[in-house]
Amino acid sequence: MRLLRSALAGLAAAFLGTLPAAAQPAGPPIPLRITGHFSQNNKHVEIERAFYNGLAAETGINLQITYNPMDQVGVQAADALRHLRSGAFDVMSVVMGNVARDEPFLDGLDLIGVSPTVDELKVAVDAGRAVVERRLQERFQTRAMAIWPFGPQYFFCKPSVRGVADLRGLKVRSYTPSMTALLTSLGANPVSLQFSEVYPALQRGVVDCGITSATSAYSGNWGEVITHVLPLSLAGVIQGHFMSGQALRRFTPDQQAALGKAFARLEAELWQLARTSDSEALACLGGKPECTTRRFTSVIAEVPQGDQVRLREAVTTAVLPTFRDGCNRVWAECATVWNETIGKARGFAIP
Repeated sequence: MRLLRSALAGLAAAFLGTLPAAAQPAGPPIPLRITGHFSQNNKHVEIERAFYNGLAAETGINLQITYNPMDQVGVQAADALRHLRSGAFDVMSVVMGNVARDEPFLDGLDLIGVSPTVDELKVAVDAGRAVVERRLQERFQTRAMAIWPFGPQYFFCKPSVRGVADLRGLKVRSYTPSMTALLTSLGANPVSLQFSEVYPALQRGVVDCGITSATSAYSGNWGEVITHVLPLSLAGVIQGHFMSGQALRRFTPDQQAALGKAFARLEAELWQLARTSDSEALACLGGKPECTTRRFTSVIAEVPQGDQVRLREAVTTAVLPTFRDGCNRVWAECATVWNETIGKARGFAIP
């Protein structure tokens, strides 16, 4: 837990509203209205605040930043691309699967079951990134400044769940189309919820299980409202920091390059966090002795051997066809391009 403690200590920062002028480099201030993660996901919010708090000094640009977590500005995560295109916000933290209704190819970066480990997901992102950036620019006049994962996505459940067979008939939080397809194929009942809505939904019995990363579940205090964790890794939840074209045009080419370099550093930091924080969060959710911060008492189930086979079967029979049909309705070349890029890199092919 030493790594987790030192990361949190180093990243802790006071709430960032508008940065004081005295902290800025010289020159006219350039405003940026930024919407971040949900406040319940406090570890990633701390990272964002620290990053934006130091962005002016890192880039040498006089920035006038206003930052708030998404739930504090009252917007829906699914509407992020529309807000960026309209200029309502300059930079937004976007869960790719949440906005798949507006650009289905984004869900293709992290289809459920296709890239269940962080290293496999990096391969998929590298293969599909150029297509994602082109689609964002053409359709939403938006640039992906950083693309990275939260970490392996597991099942966090109030009833006893020790394998995917136990999910049949249960209400399970879903947040991407491919996840909904998987849950339906397993006999579960998908319920679409934002991250901020899951804790009270578990508490009141609106859902029986939620899917998220161990780090997010721990920082969101899901350990208070669940009893079991099934650590069958489904995906990594690809997230982006997107900047609107309107905002980007406020900067000179040199300034844009400096911003790109800063966001690339943030991206690398967050990929590393996804690799290291998973086991620490699971230890704390399960109340293990190695956890030196708050401990919960959830049962961390041992994944049955057959569950991995069932997951891969569901990818072929449910996830890929659902993605193909939904994405091709918006972009006729979608499945073909996915096969040539992400599918080829990961050893899958949409029929």
